[in-house]
Amino acid sequence: MSKAQFQIDESDGPRVTRAWVLHPDIRTNADRRDPGPALEEAVSLARALPALEVVGSEIVQLRSVDAGKLFGKGKIQDLHDRMEDNEVELVLVDGPVTPVQQRNLEKAWGVKLLDRTGLILEIFSDRAATREGVLQVEMAALNYQRTRLVRAWTHLERQRGGLGFVGGPGETQIEADRRAIDDQLVRLRRQLEKVTKTRALHRAARAKVPYPIVALVGYTNAGKSTLFNRLTGAEVMAKDMLFATLDPTMRSLTLPDGPEIIMSDTVGFISDLPTELVAAFRATLEEVLAADIILHVRDISHAETEEQSADVQEIMTSLGVASDTPTFEVWNKIDLLPPERADAIRARAERDDQVLAISAITGEGLETLQSVVAEALQGAVREADLTLSFAEGRKRAWLFDQDIVVSEDQTEEGFTLTVRWSAKQEAQFQQL
Repeated sequence: MSKAQFQIDESDGPRVTRAWVLHPDIRTNADRRDPGPALEEAVSLARALPALEVVGSEIVQLRSVDAGKLFGKGKIQDLHDRMEDNEVELVLVDGPVTPVQQRNLEKAWGVKLLDRTGLILEIFSDRAATREGVLQVEMAALNYQRTRLVRAWTHLERQRGGLGFVGGPGETQIEADRRAIDDQLVRLRRQLEKVTKTRALHRAARAKVPYPIVALVGYTNAGKSTLFNRLTGAEVMAKDMLFATLDPTMRSLTLPDGPEIIMSDTVGFISDLPTELVAAFRATLEEVLAADIILHVRDISHAETEEQSADVQEIMTSLGVASDTPTFEVWNKIDLLPPERADAIRARAERDDQVLAISAITGEGLETLQSVVAEALQGAVREADLTLSFAEGRKRAWLFDQDIVVSEDQTEEGFTLTVRWSAKQEAQFQQL
């Protein structure tokens, strides 16, 4: 259902829909973003859908919002003429658009219109791969569509005759549509409960194998999947594209001189992420809630890296991520910075234990990153020499099971071993 939710035409096979992106810059909005980067991000969102061709984009300055049409009469006509000249079929408004505004603008321009939430839902629908991801998208899309029914028609006398079996005579079309959506939501929730139970079983199975979880989080297109692939050897979709990764991906990874971990790649965050999408993808982000360490990957070359970081922190807080979970900031893409700026970032990372400067593309800083994660999980690792008698076979077996033995020699009395271990492992050994 959700892939056809907004009727991007694929009736004759996949074809390109000509789209125009608008970013309303509302001066009275206290939380307004810098319009330049905001429009750039909106265009990137549109280009994340292969079915769209962005033929134009612009910032629309607004002193205030028109309740019925969003834009003023003169601006609507001006945009209509340009869209007609460019044969635009779809308008993407980077912000919220009410159902009434949507209907009026579609009528005035003779095109289909999507607001920011609708566009993100389209992308999620296009990318979701797992059964859970598909169900979550469908539920979010239905909840969004349900809000579109409010005042969707001016002629509320439009009614459906009935026999009294469902809803009774005279039920409005809006009420009938809402009832159908609610029924479908109930059905989807039941299916999702079954999928969630399966995931709970998988989590329980993982809990029996006490591998720590290291979760990658960050703004969309920060380079999380590229880093994930580089470290784990996986082949997760990693493109210069917003929301390239949607479904949770997990792989095991043995850190050099450290423990085996489970690394989790997660959906990228984005500013103004609709609340229904945060709720819908809470399960997708549950590995973050259970993480032993969080790596917050930032595109340090982006003009709005600080604002993006703030957006990620806000969403993490709303998800209920524990404040005491060890978190490191991974400043990625230093290879894209001018040399002087890159050197300054490296110097800052050397001074701050919570900051790591890397390039997932070139591999710079990845050894340090892995060492820092290993140390955070098990403390600093040091070498030690041990002597064990033949009677201490259980201790010897434990050392090999921990994979910390560097070398071993057999003597007449037993074994001499060199181990690399953490303070935690040393304490555990002493208890044997």
